[in-house]
Amino acid sequence: MNTSPIGVFDSGLGGLSTVRALKRLLPNEDIIYFGDTGRVPYGTRSNETIETYSAQDIKFLQTFGCKMIVVACGTVSTVSAPLIERLPVPATGIAKPSAAAAAAATQNGRVGIMGTSATINSGAFDRELHRHNPSITVTAVACPLLVSLVEANWISPDDEVTNAAVRRYLQPILAAGADTIILGCTHFPLLAPIIQRLAGENVTLIDSGLEEAKHVKAVLEAQGLTNRADHVGTHRYFVSDKTQNFSVAAGALLGEDISDRCEFVDIMKRI
Repeated sequence: MNTSPIGVFDSGLGGLSTVRALKRLLPNEDIIYFGDTGRVPYGTRSNETIETYSAQDIKFLQTFGCKMIVVACGTVSTVSAPLIERLPVPATGIAKPSAAAAAAATQNGRVGIMGTSATINSGAFDRELHRHNPSITVTAVACPLLVSLVEANWISPDDEVTNAAVRRYLQPILAAGADTIILGCTHFPLLAPIIQRLAGENVTLIDSGLEEAKHVKAVLEAQGLTNRADHVGTHRYFVSDKTQNFSVAAGALLGEDISDRCEFVDIMKRI
């Protein structure tokens, strides 16, 4: 048993797809979430900048004594993998659990990946997929507009701009005959209804946030780090820019009002 919180971070709203799954799978766990909304997006920045931001975000979460660090950001998961692996507590990104799920799900051996430019350029998902099955054919597509659309809360299934962007990004994946698509950024599961409709019901979507949450649960249970069974988990949210816009969008995504638990923080003064 371990009563310390789980630390989760992302560049903005996207990591809430992981938090949503964690709350369902691990209702007894306390969660500290940091969304770096003042510097979003990460996916279009240089590797050096991403690594700097990642180290700062992790250091902030470590001030809470987190028992596990959950990198709910595809870009950080892939670009800063060595940093994650060196942490003194259990830690995970989204690439390994999502790739494992996709390798198990595909029937025809053709997998699509939707991610940020940095994630796609890293080739991390490709390597993980081929580690499970070298014969898998991968079609990886950078989708730089989608993070901004999610951050703007343009996630309605009827939004014309978002539908047009998703349709364009899906074209090479569907043309390659992929029967499974990894949503390789935690922002993207928030667009899953649009992606699923445009891809077709015969295409399996791998929700990176959900797969990551399943992995967190397995790690905590295996290492005896779960909280008390009678504890009701608490959740705190920190952002590096205005709280109001984040709170409104986050509340809609999580299905609850979080305005009283969302705080602005200048992490450079806290680390």
